[in-house]
Amino acid sequence: MPHLCDPFTLRSQTFANRVFVSPMCEYSSDDGFANDWHLVHLGSRAVGGAGLVLTEATAVTPEGRISPQDLGIWKDDHVDFLARIVRFIDGQGSVAGMQLAHAGRKASTYRPWSGNGTVPVADGGWTDVVAPSAMAFADNYPQPQALTLAGIAGVTAAFADAARRALAAGFRVVEIHAAHGYLLHEFLSPLSNQRDDQYGGSFDNRTRIVREVVTAVRGVWPESLPLLVRISATDWVEGGWDIEQSIELARQLKPLGADFIDCSTGGNVAQATIPVGPGYQAPFAERIRREAGIPAGAVGLITEAAQAEEIVASGQADAVLLARELLRDPYFPMRAARELGQDLAWPVQYLRAGPRGVKPR
Repeated sequence: MPHLCDPFTLRSQTFANRVFVSPMCEYSSDDGFANDWHLVHLGSRAVGGAGLVLTEATAVTPEGRISPQDLGIWKDDHVDFLARIVRFIDGQGSVAGMQLAHAGRKASTYRPWSGNGTVPVADGGWTDVVAPSAMAFADNYPQPQALTLAGIAGVTAAFADAARRALAAGFRVVEIHAAHGYLLHEFLSPLSNQRDDQYGGSFDNRTRIVREVVTAVRGVWPESLPLLVRISATDWVEGGWDIEQSIELARQLKPLGADFIDCSTGGNVAQATIPVGPGYQAPFAERIRREAGIPAGAVGLITEAAQAEEIVASGQADAVLLARELLRDPYFPMRAARELGQDLAWPVQYLRAGPRGVKPR
């Protein structure tokens, strides 16, 4: 029976424990560049002992940003500062990962503290917002253009190019973002995909772009390094994307080179009713892990050490991905280990604060 602080291995990478940093948008970039905020934000979670530290949704094209302040990986110039962040994370014994993303019809919108809805061009927004179909997410969101076949091929190539840059920066994990109502999720769901070509209609057609992106990224990402895929396991709306389709997608992605399914939910329908509660998404990870035969992670209102331990020890998930709790407490992994009576190495600089017998990194 695995425990929260036990190592976990995917391909050549062994994570020191099963507490992973979930991608958290910081909305603090200029032209996609990482800066000192990202270094401290991500670095402090590595100091805190997380096994995997994932960047926020990192845009593979400039028009694929959620907001004008999103992190980016669409040009080579982005690599240098990201490499500095990776070196620091590596130095703490954590593994650095990058989430590759395209916002689709939810692009060109305000960061949360600056407003909501569409950002005008005069304020840094853009007009070339794209989606599977010309359907806006909500009334105050941009009206997207339906992607052409050439545009779809361009998006797929952009994910592969972004993976090459992530590798150049030293990242040892990449995650493809196919959740939360962003572009790839928009293709998956019949609620946002009304195409009548090879990318719309049937399950196989709606999932085609995700399979192509995974294949393209795996084609440039070393065989020795893990590839994760984040999905929304359900739209929480009848007639939308659901857990049965998610299980089948996971089955198809595994032989294409996906190693781990990061299981979230929702985000594609503005008015979905979501039964939020502690660990409410863990059952989706459990079903995907069991029925698709692929490692899976649970995310969503996981806030206590005992709760996280139960999710891992019971076999619901191979790892837990924390976001808000790691904002409140970057040192959650070390605190959890102490509460659970498990071993987790501490930074030598912090040994004086640890319990007796704690081991150094």
